[in-house]
Amino acid sequence: MITARQSRAARALLGWTQETLADKAQVSLTALKRLESESGLKVFETTRDQVRRALEGNGIMFLSTEQGEGLMLVRPKQHRDNY
Repeated sequence: MITARQSRAARALLGWTQETLADKAQVSLTALKRLESESGLKVFETTRDQVRRALEGNGIMFLSTEQGEGLMLVRPKQHRDNY
């Protein structure tokens, strides 16, 4: 399950606005704002899933360990070879 903090952090890594992510995830901006709020608003699992898929499809890898959760941006192989 994607958390509000993970969604905001992933957007920051990608340089996306909420509008961009909502568009790519094909969810409403209101639904995305609910997901990213820390106010405990109910969010449909389908919304969380669509947002997670949109982020993963653009290189975000979600991490979960006993110590917490996080994420990283994975560049395509051809992009990594140029460094």
